[in-house]
Amino acid sequence: MKYLYKLLAVICISVICIIGYYNYQNRITLTGHRVVLCIPIYGQSLALGEEAIRITDFDSLKIKYDGRIVNEHLNYQFGGYAEERWRRSVKRFFKIHKRSFELSVYRMAEELATRLGNDTVICTFPGGMGESPIFNLSKEATLYPRFIYDINLAYENAKSKGWDFYVPAICWMQGESDMIDYTKEDYKKALKKVQVDLNRDIKAITHQKEDIRFICYQTNAVTIAKDFNASDYDCIEMRTPQTFVDFINEDSLFEASGPTYPYNFMREYLHIDAIGQQQMGYLEYLTAMNIIRGKGKTYGLIPKSLSIDGNDVLVQFRVPCPPLVLDTISVKYADHYGFSVINKTGEDIINDISIEEDKVRLKCIKSPIDCKVRYAVNGKKMKSGRLHGPRGNLRDSQGNREILSLQGKNYPIHNWCYQFDMLCK
Repeated sequence: MKYLYKLLAVICISVICIIGYYNYQNRITLTGHRVVLCIPIYGQSLALGEEAIRITDFDSLKIKYDGRIVNEHLNYQFGGYAEERWRRSVKRFFKIHKRSFELSVYRMAEELATRLGNDTVICTFPGGMGESPIFNLSKEATLYPRFIYDINLAYENAKSKGWDFYVPAICWMQGESDMIDYTKEDYKKALKKVQVDLNRDIKAITHQKEDIRFICYQTNAVTIAKDFNASDYDCIEMRTPQTFVDFINEDSLFEASGPTYPYNFMREYLHIDAIGQQQMGYLEYLTAMNIIRGKGKTYGLIPKSLSIDGNDVLVQFRVPCPPLVLDTISVKYADHYGFSVINKTGEDIINDISIEEDKVRLKCIKSPIDCKVRYAVNGKKMKSGRLHGPRGNLRDSQGNREILSLQGKNYPIHNWCYQFDMLCK
């Protein structure tokens, strides 16, 4: 019997030592007064990095940036976000990184930590779940209170240390399920409600005066929807992508990161790869930095207005970094560089296009009145991404000065035009 007691004692001591070592390794090492900028990401599978084979070294997030990149617990245990919470905790405890995917916000956090002062701590983590329609992310569903709980947890941890804490923005990555599954949800109304609820509930936690911005990507899943037809006059699959364009144009609390079609997708299907996540994260950093420093709204490259000139359509764009470029190297050529003008009979009447400073002229063979002017509404069935998915070739020239260096290769970070579907009157 005494041997059993000895064995139990050894096991208990071992467990205590392991827990102690775990807590020691992940303890917050920062001292003095700090300002915590919390910029989480909320959405479905792309927000959780599903399938993107991780290239971020979690240890480097602590070591390289002097402990200034933290998670919702204000410690350094990242990963496992695609798992249930109890599994996530177990995997973090034993440093099991299976299903710890690449998240765009890792790159965003690294860029912010590099450029902001040493008194600034970047707190980031994802919320949501794969295959979630927007209702499942609303206040009435279960994922929302979990996300709010994590933000409150980060806030309480910061306040216990006497640190300042606020949330300048949330990165939004959701929309595939509402498009593919034809949920019949009024996506525009639902997204605004989620934004209003999060803004109110987070400000109630942090007591900040500043509103929380939504930094919005754009999904690339129209061809995965079973009834998609690029020639349909009423292309209902484009209601979700168009929502982002409308809100970025019209609503002061919605800002741009970028569309996903310029990137490689895993199996060319639904999820961008790790390099794409990193590039998206760089765009999120640029937008977040503008918000933090009060430099004005980030619109990305989106259409501002349409006008008719005879049989031509003039599309005026918001161009962050001129000049506009038609790039068929980074993104495989799409017919008419991704543009189409669809009349009520389903005919594409576009004949040619040309760039005129901040405008694109779409030359048509018939009158474009009451036609749908579209961009990147095309692609092979069940494909996503820059090779065969819904895509276009229009970008600005931001990548001449903003470059992501990764694994010995440079990636220019241009603003690519968002997909759109607009009525020409």
